[in-house]
Amino acid sequence: MIESKIDSDFLRYLISSGFQPGDRVPPLNTLTEKLGLSISKLREQLEVARTLGLVEVKPRSGIHCADYAFFPAIKQTLLFALALDSSLFSKFSELRHHIEVCFFAEAVAELTEVDKSHLQSLIVDAQKKLEGSPIRIPHQEHRDLHLEIFRRLDNPFVQGLLEAYWEAYEAVELNVYTDINYLHRLWKYHALIIDGIINDDIESSLKALVEHTELLNIRDT
Repeated sequence: MIESKIDSDFLRYLISSGFQPGDRVPPLNTLTEKLGLSISKLREQLEVARTLGLVEVKPRSGIHCADYAFFPAIKQTLLFALALDSSLFSKFSELRHHIEVCFFAEAVAELTEVDKSHLQSLIVDAQKKLEGSPIRIPHQEHRDLHLEIFRRLDNPFVQGLLEAYWEAYEAVELNVYTDINYLHRLWKYHALIIDGIINDDIESSLKALVEHTELLNIRDT
C-alpha cells in the first residue's frame, strides 16, 4: 500500500481516518494516545504536515485538514536550491516553459468568458502602469495573467509547479527588472497571447507564448 511508504504516523493517521478538507483533527493530547507517540515527536510530525500544506493550525480553532496543493511541498526546497545557486532558476524556468506549452491548449479550452474578460483587464491594467507617470512595473499583472490562463486546469501538480515558478521569479528579483523597452515588448506579446485566446486562435496564441519566453531567455543572457 502507498500509505505504508509514508514516513509519518500522523500523516498515515489522516489517511486511514478518512479526513476531508476542513475536517477538524483531534487535539494533540488525544492523538498522542491514539498513535502512541510522545508529544514532542507528534509536534515534529504535525509541523512537517503544516509545512507541506496538508493541515492548518490556528490558535483556538485547532488543527484542520487542508485542500491538497502541491505548491507548499516544493516551495521550500526550490527556494533552498536558489539560495545555494541562483543560476538554477534558468533550469526551473525551462521546466515551467515546457509545462505551459504542453498544457496550454487544454487550459485555454477550460476558460470561461469571465476568465477571458479578466485576462483582458490585466492587459489594460499593465499598459496603464507602463504608460503612467511615474512608470510602474506590472509584476502582479504579469503573475496573475499567467496563472489565470491555467487556473481551471484540473491538475494540482501543474498548478503547484507554475505557482512555484512565480515564487522563484520573485526570489531572484526578476520582478524588479526595470528595462522599460523590454517591458513594453513583453506586454505586446502578452496582448497577442490574450488576443489569440479571445479569438479562438490557439495556434497564434501559443506562438506568441513561445516567442515571449524566448524574449525572457535573451534578457537573461
